[in-house]
Amino acid sequence: MKRRYYLEDVALDDARARFEQALSDAGWQAPMAAERVPLSDSHNRITAAPVWARLSSPHYHAAAMDGIAVRAVNTVGATEVNPQRLVVGEQAVWVDTGDPMPPDTDAVIMAEYVQTVDEQVVQIMAAVTPWHHVRSLGEDIVATELIVPENHRLRAVDVGALAAAGHVDVVVHCRPRVVILPTGTELVRPEDVSDIQPGRIIEFNSLMLQGYIQEWGGTVTRKPPLPDRRETLRDAVQQVLSDHDIVVINAGSSAGSEDYTASVLSELGKVVVHGVAIRPGHPVILAVVDGKPVLGLPGYPVSTILTADLFLRPLVYRLQGQTPPHRPKLPAMMSRKLLSPTGEDEFVRVTLGNVDQRTIATPLTRGAGIVMSLVRADGLVQIPRFSEGVHAGAEVEVELLRDTTEITNTIVTIGSHDLALDLLASHLRRFDPDTRLVSANVGSLGGLLALKRGDTHLAGAHLLDEETGEYNRPFIKRLLPDEEVVLINLAYRDQGLIVVSGNPQNLGSLADLTRTDVRFVNRQKGSGTRILLDYHLKQQAIDPEQVTGYLHEEFTHMSVGAAVLSGVATVGMGILAAARALKLEFIPLFKERYDLVILRRHWESQLLDPLRRSLEDPAFHESVAALGGYDVSDMGREM
Repeated sequence: MKRRYYLEDVALDDARARFEQALSDAGWQAPMAAERVPLSDSHNRITAAPVWARLSSPHYHAAAMDGIAVRAVNTVGATEVNPQRLVVGEQAVWVDTGDPMPPDTDAVIMAEYVQTVDEQVVQIMAAVTPWHHVRSLGEDIVATELIVPENHRLRAVDVGALAAAGHVDVVVHCRPRVVILPTGTELVRPEDVSDIQPGRIIEFNSLMLQGYIQEWGGTVTRKPPLPDRRETLRDAVQQVLSDHDIVVINAGSSAGSEDYTASVLSELGKVVVHGVAIRPGHPVILAVVDGKPVLGLPGYPVSTILTADLFLRPLVYRLQGQTPPHRPKLPAMMSRKLLSPTGEDEFVRVTLGNVDQRTIATPLTRGAGIVMSLVRADGLVQIPRFSEGVHAGAEVEVELLRDTTEITNTIVTIGSHDLALDLLASHLRRFDPDTRLVSANVGSLGGLLALKRGDTHLAGAHLLDEETGEYNRPFIKRLLPDEEVVLINLAYRDQGLIVVSGNPQNLGSLADLTRTDVRFVNRQKGSGTRILLDYHLKQQAIDPEQVTGYLHEEFTHMSVGAAVLSGVATVGMGILAAARALKLEFIPLFKERYDLVILRRHWESQLLDPLRRSLEDPAFHESVAALGGYDVSDMGREM
């Protein structure tokens, strides 16, 4: 009978302590054994012993300039009015930079200050002191001097110093050997993506883990995905243990019917922890098998990377005699309220930007499967256990995942989603590669409120006022009455119904949304698309309660399209570009105006110069128009 495994809720610090103790009890040794490598292969390696100079540098007295080598005492009294003559070969010897100093000489006079009288005589017009323009033996390095200590990560300059001190190789800690075993019958290798079918998933977690482990100093073996079979996993773990220092099993770490990692590791060794009170990454497994650490990391990519950072990264560094370098932290203000479950340490990825001398942290989508949150993240905010979350405007400590200069050069946009903004983020880097544009999709009203709070440089908006029929301006007057605002057109967009290819339900109008065989997917409250829909439903006397799925909300046009593509809904409202991107059909209904709402002080700032230039660039206009459903005739115009 199959044994049932249940997840624990071990606190993060307690999980670390248990794992540490179990490894110690098993006799796990860190750092690792040493090996001798040539200097050409030693960059970024960790020394296993102190390295002392074998030779002095320079190892002889050397001329530091082209000129004549002399005895300083023979130049005493030489001046411009009383030049001193020296006999070549007896009192002066011509030398080049780096030449050994001739016997009985202790100074060099630069060639520019030597006058040749004839082949046998030169004339100087100033005296020199001993060791003038001479690199004396051991000036840089003295034999037996310490060059680098033990457990030192070798930089390029260190390698040069070792060579100068007479070394041709160096003793370093062996690189930790980490093997990654992806599991899941549904997984396919990235190389096989051309044959992918619904229900199959590209296995990319091991590629991310490989990159991180190599950054941390380890070597990686990536195995092909294993099917969800207990015996197969057990055999694979047994095969890799002997020639690897750490084993990572990715996926199958939870307690489902096809999650075999915990039972296999219990059979082969000891499961120390199964379930840590963190989010994401709760079902992580920490085990010891044959005296070696074996980690079962959850399969969702964000969970994979977080648990690898928390538990795998320290192991890789310890095996090299190191502790993981501390990432810099800085205080920031949270742009919106975050609710967090009590009882778990939650790690939230955020984007960062400096707005009006404040660093603003904007949370990214928190799903454990959202790999783009890893791509876009600038930092990590830890919300402690037993905290209910963070209020908007609260100060949080952010662990940085990017350099601070990147954050300084970041344009923050919060508001309505549009594919043209993604193009803009790429295009403006043509004018300044160091400037970034990061966006958070909270809807048009949310963007204006972010401007009001001072949390963003600009907001994307397409808000139709029901009373006046005007876009954006009435909302700006109500929400930002005391601010000098610039309204810049990005484009006019076609809004309509997104349906599957062929439009099998023959949908053509908003009235069709009331049919019982139609499942609608909506945009969130406060979005321009939602306001536009509600306006026209009201105009046509259609009660939203008649629309099945009216309360099903998504935050972007692409998410609406994905819901239709996946069959979650049969129709949604969005823009043509989103439908085209997902190869869906589009039924145009309305044309709307999409503007960038910007405080004038930001619009005229140096930071936004690449954005202004992009909006004027014909190449950018063409790129947006090519998306389909866009009229760019007023792009960049102040409305």
